[in-house]
Amino acid sequence: MATFSPSITTQTCHLSSEVLKVQKLRVIAYPCFENNESHFVNRMHTLGGNRDLLKSSHNVISTNRQHSNLKAFAASQSSVEQIGLSLDTSSLAEVLERMSTYSFRTEIGGQVKALVGRKDTKYVLYIEVPSLPQRSSEHSLVMSWGMFRSDSSRLMVLNSRSSATSASKETTIQTPFVEKSLGRHALKLEFDANQAPFYVSFLLYSSLDTAAVDSGIRTRGKRNFCVPVGMGSGYPAPLGISFSDDGSVNFSLVSRNAERVVLCLYDETANEPSLEIDLDPYVNRTGDIWHVSMENVKQYMRYGYRCKGDILWDKGSRFHFRHVLLDPYARILGSFGPDQGEAIPLAKCLGCLCKVPAFDWEGDIRPSLPMEKLEVYRLNVGRFTKDKSSQLPDDVAGTFTGLVKKLDHFKSIGVNAILLEPVFPFDEKKGPYLPYHFFSPMNIYGTVNDGISTINSMKEMVKTLHANGIEVLMEVVFTYTAEGGDDACQTITFRGIDNSSYYIINAGPESAAGNALNSNDPVVQQMILDSLRYWVSEFHIDGFCFMNASSLTRGSNGEYLTRPPLVEAIAFDPVLSKTKIIADCWSPVDMSYKEIRFPHWKRWAQVNMKFCNDVRNFLRGRAQLSDLATRLCGSGDVFADSRGPAFSFNFVSRNSGLPLVDLVSFSKSGISSELSWNCGEEGPTRKSIVLETRLKQIRNFLFILYISLGVPVLNMGDECGQSSGGSQSYKDRKPFNWNGLKTSFGTQITRFISFLSSLRKRRSDLLQRRDFMLVENIDWHGNYQSQPKWDDPSCKFLAMTLKAEEDDEQSGSCMGDLFIAFNAGDSSVSVILPKLSEGMAWLRLVDTALPFPGFFVEDGSATAQQTAGLATYAIKSHSCALFEGQMSRSLIGIINASPSFCEQTINMWKDASQNKPGGEK
Repeated sequence: MATFSPSITTQTCHLSSEVLKVQKLRVIAYPCFENNESHFVNRMHTLGGNRDLLKSSHNVISTNRQHSNLKAFAASQSSVEQIGLSLDTSSLAEVLERMSTYSFRTEIGGQVKALVGRKDTKYVLYIEVPSLPQRSSEHSLVMSWGMFRSDSSRLMVLNSRSSATSASKETTIQTPFVEKSLGRHALKLEFDANQAPFYVSFLLYSSLDTAAVDSGIRTRGKRNFCVPVGMGSGYPAPLGISFSDDGSVNFSLVSRNAERVVLCLYDETANEPSLEIDLDPYVNRTGDIWHVSMENVKQYMRYGYRCKGDILWDKGSRFHFRHVLLDPYARILGSFGPDQGEAIPLAKCLGCLCKVPAFDWEGDIRPSLPMEKLEVYRLNVGRFTKDKSSQLPDDVAGTFTGLVKKLDHFKSIGVNAILLEPVFPFDEKKGPYLPYHFFSPMNIYGTVNDGISTINSMKEMVKTLHANGIEVLMEVVFTYTAEGGDDACQTITFRGIDNSSYYIINAGPESAAGNALNSNDPVVQQMILDSLRYWVSEFHIDGFCFMNASSLTRGSNGEYLTRPPLVEAIAFDPVLSKTKIIADCWSPVDMSYKEIRFPHWKRWAQVNMKFCNDVRNFLRGRAQLSDLATRLCGSGDVFADSRGPAFSFNFVSRNSGLPLVDLVSFSKSGISSELSWNCGEEGPTRKSIVLETRLKQIRNFLFILYISLGVPVLNMGDECGQSSGGSQSYKDRKPFNWNGLKTSFGTQITRFISFLSSLRKRRSDLLQRRDFMLVENIDWHGNYQSQPKWDDPSCKFLAMTLKAEEDDEQSGSCMGDLFIAFNAGDSSVSVILPKLSEGMAWLRLVDTALPFPGFFVEDGSATAQQTAGLATYAIKSHSCALFEGQMSRSLIGIINASPSFCEQTINMWKDASQNKPGGEK
């Protein structure tokens, strides 16, 4: 009896393509190996990583049929058995499952046919040899064969228990054929199914020539015959892994320039591959896609690939065959951690061999908010609740579940959309803006740091937020990855799979780091689209903000494209068409903003850096009035090209650069690009006049953000005065301090934000518009009702009247005009408020110069601030004010007595305007 170890790790195989299709049976073109028995070596390494030379015996089997019941038992009690030929090909087809048939031409003419199928817990290999030319019928036919998984030179060891002391060191076994009618010969072997997948490599010999190595019969290409057991050629689509109902798994990987691809499978404990399957370029490749199917992978937990090819520095080829690489399309990942400074990632960060768990989305309804109605809150999932002040358990803090626990905070400040900083898997040393994968969330955001748990908790977060009317948007980075260039030589996935396809090569300084994705390459473009569709369909994400979006417009040579195919494809993609797509041209690599005319096809919104810069400059007294006016009205210089103000995502601070409180506290030379102003003293201070100015400036920033046309984006931590100590670095941003909300500053700022949010909703006719306001509905003012000094750079005061449209349908409510004033100067400015219709009066809603709680008017206290008959008002230095035209107190009693009074009044005004000569209103 012979034994072989089932836990053998083997390497590569080289296959040819000499296979013929046989009738209607499934035929897979598996070619054979060039080397013969003399090339078989018994060099192996076991699962534990120890490399031993394992002895094997050479078993020469008698040609007598009495020896046809030879059995070879594996160490795991599995068997390899040659059994009697009671069945022929046609009868075998009736009892076998998952049957594949192969046909080979031999070097002397004729054919060798092989049939592989499964029967219960066994694999059956049936080999039939018709009459062969140039072969004497006086001698029996013997098959010399061996089993391997990856490299034909590394056979699975077959040890003879009966003759271990005298065993030779060869790893092949000789098995005789049974002669059938008309000179046909056949044999049938059975293998335990738990040993699959593997290959059977064999040669044919005459019984008298088995000792003569060169006398064996090979394929027409003078190679060994090779038949796969427990695997198939697979399918090119879908990419990644896919599970069939019968339990088989298909693997598919794109690599245009790889010459060789090996699938590596890991068991539960191994840090080295437990099984490696070499993919044949003739059989397992369709175009640029490598693929293979396996009938059973239950004993394996993770998988990856090794890709081999030329290392051509001038052409960008960077194949590293020793690296096991992450599948770009893996859906579930193991935990990822730094590998002690090495370039090779830990095996546990590879893809997991399991299905994405089903999730109960029943009852989930996407809010589908109109763009102009959005009020966005940008946050980092980990930093949002990681701090002890969140008072969450350690396993919940810093996770998707922890974010849901703070739902009341979102409601209190009135936001209806959450913008998540990138949640793609990333190297924690490099930060979330340099991901290494695009199809799964980062495991650290799950409660148990596990791929499946993280996926479920993120879906639960989305479903809960949707149930509360809050959309979930994601920042995504498809332009740079965490992989390093030639100097760093950090290979995780794309670099080792096909560097010259995935990355931009030698196209200027932006690609010098070697990790600039070639987003408009067809392979990368398809991957990005597949990723976005996956997040929409699988996670119900409502939209995406594309970081460093300007690089999405670049070609493979770094040139800017007028019609970049990826940007256009996203705009018209049928799955993405109902989501929100936002371009942010800020670069996470050099922390700069690339200002370009972004192609939009009336679909793309943009993060408005001009709004940020012009508002900052105005409030520090260094902007022209026209710049501020343009931003207040929706940035027509950017969005008047058939889009509108709703496509402008406005912000005054972001997760890079200075937080809001630092914008008014630091202005040292090293941060001049931040356009900040310290209000008279650098850094922390106790001077009351400086602190008062800083507080007014913070109020001014928030006020302008919320009353401007466009989508306001509030940054995490600004509502509680979070500081980075004047540092621009993203790494210096601290976790959200929940105790800050309980301070006097936190209380008044959060209440102010809540008020501004309510004001936007209540006055959506003027503040939440999809279209620009008509010129005749806006009046601009200087002090004392003079015209603004547009061309005077020293002028720091501007006021505007937004006129409520009389034909606006507001369910019978009496909506008046808004008067808004901005003073960035060091002294007060007196303004004359515009005259209102009879029965109307100006109500002061905001004056950022007043002390808390009087600087804004919350619901229920509006009548206390009414200023009927007011002619002038002093706008203090560094402050803003807002007035709303409302009915005077003398009319309030009448309205309370007759709720329909307001509706009747509106109708009366409409009738009167229609009766005026010339239609004058």
